[in-house]
Amino acid sequence: MPAATAISATSLQPSLGQRLARLDQAQKIRLAVGVVLFVVIGVVGLMMGRQAEWRVLYANLADKDGGAIVAQLSQMNIPYQYGAGGGAILVPADKVYDTRLKLASQGLPKGSVTGFELMDTANRFGMTQFQERLTFQRGLEGELTRSIQALSSVQSARVHLALPNQNGFFRDQQKPSASVVVGMNAGRTLDRAQLAGIIHLVSSSVPEMDPKAVSVLDDTGKLLSTPPEGAGGMGGDAQQLQHVQQIEQLYSSRILDILEPVVGRQNVRAQVTAELDFSQTESTSELFKPNQTPESVAIRSQQLLESNVGTTAPATGVPGAVTNQPPGPSSAAINGPAQALSAASASLGANGRKESIINYEVDKTVRVVRGGTGMIKRISAAVVLNHQTTTDAKGKTTTAPMSDQQLEKMTSLVRETIGFNKDRGDSVNVVTAPFAAEKLTPVAVPVWQQPEVLDLARSFAWPLGTVALAALVLLGAVRPALKTMARAPSERVEAPPAGALDAIEAEQPERPLLAAPAARSQPAELTASELALEDARKLTRDNPAAVANIVKTWINGENPA
Repeated sequence: MPAATAISATSLQPSLGQRLARLDQAQKIRLAVGVVLFVVIGVVGLMMGRQAEWRVLYANLADKDGGAIVAQLSQMNIPYQYGAGGGAILVPADKVYDTRLKLASQGLPKGSVTGFELMDTANRFGMTQFQERLTFQRGLEGELTRSIQALSSVQSARVHLALPNQNGFFRDQQKPSASVVVGMNAGRTLDRAQLAGIIHLVSSSVPEMDPKAVSVLDDTGKLLSTPPEGAGGMGGDAQQLQHVQQIEQLYSSRILDILEPVVGRQNVRAQVTAELDFSQTESTSELFKPNQTPESVAIRSQQLLESNVGTTAPATGVPGAVTNQPPGPSSAAINGPAQALSAASASLGANGRKESIINYEVDKTVRVVRGGTGMIKRISAAVVLNHQTTTDAKGKTTTAPMSDQQLEKMTSLVRETIGFNKDRGDSVNVVTAPFAAEKLTPVAVPVWQQPEVLDLARSFAWPLGTVALAALVLLGAVRPALKTMARAPSERVEAPPAGALDAIEAEQPERPLLAAPAARSQPAELTASELALEDARKLTRDNPAAVANIVKTWINGENPA
């Protein structure tokens, strides 16, 4: 008997197919859906956890280069994505540098700007002179564009050169000119030094080009370079305003540099207003010196004329040998007016004439004065000093305004710093006043809105969400079906038909039944046996598993008690 019992117990262990057969149709559907969902969630979570990080391969590519790179990536079986707006090509982070090297070996990206490599690829056989000159101009424009795009502030550039044809007449030759259009990066501008560098770069690259013949525009059409002289527009006004701002900033920084070491870095504020004269003036003056002394005069030309008119004067004196002798040397002064007049009269005779014309140089000074632009007309400076803070021996801090002597010293320092000129109308005002303390109200940021918490939540969102969803599917659909399949076979014996139970009750009416539910009202006309039979049927309909166990114990001859 024990051996038979063991054999029957072993044979009663159900297989997987039998356990699945015990489930009804709804339980089988729930089990299948739950298993599929669990597997899908696990695969998706694994893929999201191992998803590669994407990095920018190339950005701001031309359409032609972008298409060539995408086609090459497809041939190389390298996954790629497009950035926001399609302005960049993204590849996995671990393949960025390898992909760049491979594309560079194939000459990608070629770039939308071509330089002097056009001269290498051009077929010069049969090329006309116009085509050669046009190819050279295109190459020069491309090289200048590449050089300008190398600046950190410039995103894109385009250069147009106007190179006139040279002829044999030097006077009729036209000068070349250039136009440059630059596109700036977001939030970047060109300062005056960078703009001057671009102009100098273009003008130095083309022979006989004047820097004034180079025009630079931004992508909005605003002229950045200085307009030619006499041209209208607001270019000159903008430069004048910028010059005024630079002067004011220079003087303000000078005041702060000299006062901050004395009163403290946060205890002084200074503002300077400068009035500049940008008018251009020119004056010409001629100066003549008065007549100078005879010793310092300069003779330009001199003319002396002597003439005798009429007959010769008759001979006078004592005739004889003495009269025919020449006269002896004169003993009187030669410069005397009387002797000179007598000598002149004697030499010229009664009708003699002597004329002398002397021309002297006249001193003349021509002065041309051109007034410079941007001359300072007036400077006004306003300085505010904070109250002095003192701490006594007990550690108590007090604030007090500066004394008049201290303010006078500060005013003197400011005047010397800005080059105070009373005749020019400059003014300096230094006052002391308490500075208002800046009260910063801390903003309480909730924990769930802090950046660290948000980053942590984003990093764990996918893993935790995957685990939670998988647990929900496992507990809600798979686990009930598995519990039903794991039940003992005795708990899953199907209930016998109602007719077989009636036959059993008819054969053994004395077999005790399960206690009927209490507190039930039954019709008075039913007998005790009918009531017991009705209870048994109701129990069979309500709990067929329990009735089946009872029948099984009866068949095996076991005591149900």
